Amino acid sequence: MKILKNVLMLLGVFFVVSTLIFAVQNNVEPSKGDADVAENEIEVNDKNVAESYRISAIDIPEDLNFAGEMVPQEDPEIMERVDREFLVNTYWQSNAVLLIKRANKYFPIIEPILAKNGIPDDFKYLAVAESGLQNVVSHAGAAGFWQIMKATGREYGLEVNSNVDERYNLEKATEVACTYLKRHYNKYGSWTLTAASYNAGAGAINKYLGIQQVSDYYDLLLGQETGRYVFRIMAIKEILSHPEKYGFDIDEEDMYKPVPTFKVEIDEPVLSFADFAQQYEINYKILKRHNPWLREAHLNNSSRKKYTIEIPNKGYYRVGK
Repeated sequence: MKILKNVLMLLGVFFVVSTLIFAVQNNVEPSKGDADVAENEIEVNDKNVAESYRISAIDIPEDLNFAGEMVPQEDPEIMERVDREFLVNTYWQSNAVLLIKRANKYFPIIEPILAKNGIPDDFKYLAVAESGLQNVVSHAGAAGFWQIMKATGREYGLEVNSNVDERYNLEKATEVACTYLKRHYNKYGSWTLTAASYNAGAGAINKYLGIQQVSDYYDLLLGQETGRYVFRIMAIKEILSHPEKYGFDIDEEDMYKPVPTFKVEIDEPVLSFADFAQQYEINYKILKRHNPWLREAHLNNSSRKKYTIEIPNKGYYRVGK
């Protein structure tokens, strides 16, 4: 019995000593390696905290308008839709930066054509909303900066075929857009409805106006795309007009700029535009960059129609052999 008591006593002492050793080890200063780990953990945590970047709500300008037609800002439903477009387009930063850079290159071409035709300058932002100022093609087949359908382009005098598609000619397409916009403004007497009809088609807008018995864009219940359309244009207009206000600091040297060109007229077939380009010390890629309306590597032109081709001045592009 006495032996059992001694064994139990020894076990008790061992337990107490082990507990004290464990406690002391946990209170010891960390080793150099442990300190480095702790410091690294702090640094990682610091990197996850945005000290200078904050996402906030956006103040909507009190004079918000499209082509001089004021937005009814007293209407909360309207303002929620406006707010959505400001938030989406402001915080889609990469896209906004690209739009600002492209606008510097292409607005000087679009603006005088709008002015000449009596179309409000705000409609240049419609082209931005339509295509991002790129020669894209929609799932429905609309093409170019102004997203013109084949039938519409032909109706308004553009040549559209496998050889030539003038929907990709920015100057000519802008002229067609102006004609369309003037025609529909004369019908509606409203630039906002005119813009909506550009997106949805006049037939759809006429149908909605009749069914809903209203006469104003802001009173119409429309599908999501057209319902957002004018508000999106206004948000783009505001951001591109005042980029610094929305956090975009882009130096002039970072803007995209047009390359100077001269014009060459042709009135005969071209067997190879690659050979044609070499005559002007450029290549096929560069020729197409300045003349995207040339859709094939040759031109039939059996009718001997006169075409004007833009050739970039020498020294602006790298041209390999």
